[in-house]
Formats: sequence, structure tokens, C-alpha cells
Amino acid sequence: MTRALPVLPPLDFETDPKGCCARLYESDAVRWLLDGELHPGGERLTRRLAQLAGIERGQRVLDVACGSGATALLLARELECEVAGVDLGSRAIAQAADAARAAGLAARVRFVIGDAEELPFPDAGFDVALSECSLCTFPEKRSAMDEMARVVRPGGTVAIADVTADLDALPAQLRSAAARVACVADARSVQDYTSLLRDAGCEPVAIETHDDDLRAMADRVEARLRVARMLAPPGEQRDRAAVAAALACMAIDAIGRGALGYALIAARRPHSRLGRAGC
Repeated sequence: MTRALPVLPPLDFETDPKGCCARLYESDAVRWLLDGELHPGGERLTRRLAQLAGIERGQRVLDVACGSGATALLLARELECEVAGVDLGSRAIAQAADAARAAGLAARVRFVIGDAEELPFPDAGFDVALSECSLCTFPEKRSAMDEMARVVRPGGTVAIADVTADLDALPAQLRSAAARVACVADARSVQDYTSLLRDAGCEPVAIETHDDDLRAMADRVEARLRVARMLAPPGEQRDRAAVAAALACMAIDAIGRGALGYALIAARRPHSRLGRAGC
């Protein structure tokens, strides 16, 4: 018997990129495709990002674009942090809240629906704000970075883990609307990300590259897309899988050429009131 594949939700990349990203990454199809690991390096690189951000036991942490809550739950479980997660996807937020209750962590973790470019939190309410593999999909990156800096206390940290790109070195297909949702088309260089942090009034204190983890994830995705092409019946789903597989192969080639990578960056909000975001 042919195994039924999860079906992607209807998406309109051109007119609603933020909504598409939220619906895509909370869908069963993408969770199957990524095998439950929604960013390169999984929990290992989440722990490393927490180390670079200097997260201490019991601190207040905001997870921006939290998805179904894996990072928030890890920080609450392993470091006893008080964590808030925010995401545009209502299904992802419901799944995250269910997971927190099931893990007995509901007293330490809360999840809310919200936009990274207009965070529903007061100024200086967190010790650390972090975002993993999400900033690259935000249309207004400067606004999102300013918001992350705004909600962090003076002396606190903003930390990101994200795909990096030399856009001029990418083929046109990897700069399309569909590739934007795949964390490629609107990714930026490490220098661009650090400039955004500085413009928000935060000074980078740690930068690490982990391109091998991006390559490993791209290899897994490409392999699963080959399976999807074989299992999908003729028609739209098979055509989508074929297009996605071609993009994955292009991404693997770009990683090998150094045009795509993955970086962890932590930046400190100074105690003095400087910068666009009131840092």
C-alpha cells in the first residue's frame, strides 16, 4: 500500500509571506520533511546558542517565532527559565501549550500569538530574547530586531541562530518567493545581521559559524523530498516535491560553494541608553 504523505496547506508567498511561513512551519508536511528538527543542529545548537547568550538558571527568556515550543521547553526544563514564546501560527501555539502541560512545565512557560515585528510585551521585560532560523524569513528584519532589543533589559542579550547567505552568489531560483519561506531567499550575511543588531543598539559579543549543520539538514531534506516524489500520486503534490527537490539540490551546491551557511550570534544590550531601540 502506498503511504499517504502529509499535504501542504494553501500558500500565497507573494501577498502574505509572514502568514505563509507560520502556516508552513506548523504543518504536518513540513514536520515530516524536517523529521521534527526545525532548524540546523537541533537541540545541540539550541544549547550552544543559550551558552553564547549567557542564559543563567531562572532567567526570563523570550523565544521569538517559537513554533511548537521545543526551545522554550528545553530552556524551562534544563535551566528552569521563565520562558515566553511568541509565534504567528495559532496551531503552533496551541501545540506548544499542550506540550508544556504534558511536560509539567506550564508554570514556567507561556505561549502567545503575536508578530515579531510588533511584540506584545512591555519594554525591558526579559533577560534574553532569542530567535532560531526565523529572522531570515521576516519581511521587516530591522523592525523585528528593534523589537527584540526593546523587550530586553539593559545589560541583557539578543541572540539569533540563522541561515546566512551571499545573495549575489545564489541562482535566481534560490531568491524566489518560495525559497524565502525555505529560509534562503532573504537570508543575510553575518555582517548584515551584526549591522542590524548594532543598529538596534546591541553590540555583538559572540559569533560562531556552523555550516556543516546546515549541510546535514539540507541533505536530509533532499533525501526526504526524493521519497516524497516517489510516494506522491501524479499531480500537484508530485510537482511540488519535484520543485522543492531541485531547490534543495541548489542549496546543497550553494553551501558547498560557501554562498549559504549557518551562524549563531549573541549581542549585548548596553546599560547606557543608546541606539534606535532605546538600548
